[in-house]
Amino acid sequence: MSDINAQRVAERIETVLDILVAGDYHSAIRNLEILKAELLTQVKPDASPGADDSRSPWEI
Repeated sequence: MSDINAQRVAERIETVLDILVAGDYHSAIRNLEILKAELLTQVKPDASPGADDSRSPWEI
């Protein structure tokens, strides 16, 4: 079972929202990418970052 702290994730999402409100979209996107990679590492510790690049057709 993974050790994901929901409170910590919520705080980091709040930080990204603050960055978006400030208008720094590139930093917000980068922070979301970092958070996603960290969460995937916790869920699948044996998977390398970026190994699962399956995306929905509407994602760019």
